[in-house]
Order: sequence, then structure tokens, then C-alpha cells
Amino acid sequence: MTAQQPNQPVEKIVHHGLRLDHDASRGRYSLWHGSTFVGFLGYHEEDGIATIQHTIVNEEFGRRGYARALVTLVLDKFRGEGLKIIPECSYVQDYLRRYPEYNDMVVAAN
Repeated sequence: MTAQQPNQPVEKIVHHGLRLDHDASRGRYSLWHGSTFVGFLGYHEEDGIATIQHTIVNEEFGRRGYARALVTLVLDKFRGEGLKIIPECSYVQDYLRRYPEYNDMVVAAN
């Protein structure tokens, strides 16, 4: 690869006071900064595989690292639960190219 790697690894979560809420019945993890709703990640889980469908961050929080924080928190949670993932979401696909340490969780879609 010819891509330049930064001298220091990029901090994946740059915000403090973030909270992740899980609504299993809706297949959604919501990200909150304090009492403010930031966005959500939608998924569907079946047979130990979470298909990540979309990552939505409110426009006023765009380009500020919130989507990256949301995906990091959810992937770390999925890893802790032993889940594999199918990344249908284009943001998550880009994230996995940037942070290959999660690629061992990816399974091919059927």
C-alpha cells in the first residue's frame, strides 16, 4: 500500500460525555452527548451476525467525529458479545478501511 500512515494513531473517540442507548426491539443504538440526541446506528441481528444497515448523525453534528465514535462504540460492544458483522452501511465500510483492526469481525453476506 502507498497510503501514508500518520505518526500518531487517530483518536477514534474525541468527545467526552457520550452515552450509547440500545433499543433491541428497533435494532438501534442511539448516541447521546449529554442530554442531546446525536444520531443512531441501525442493525439487524440473527444467528450471531449483526448486519449494520445505516449510520445516521444529525446534520449539526456532521464532520465532527460523532459517527466515528458511534461506530467505534457499537463495534466494540459487538466484539465483546462475540458477534460478527455484515457492513451494508457505506459509512461503516469506509470506517473499516480506515480501522482494519475490526476486519476480523466481518463475514461475507449471503
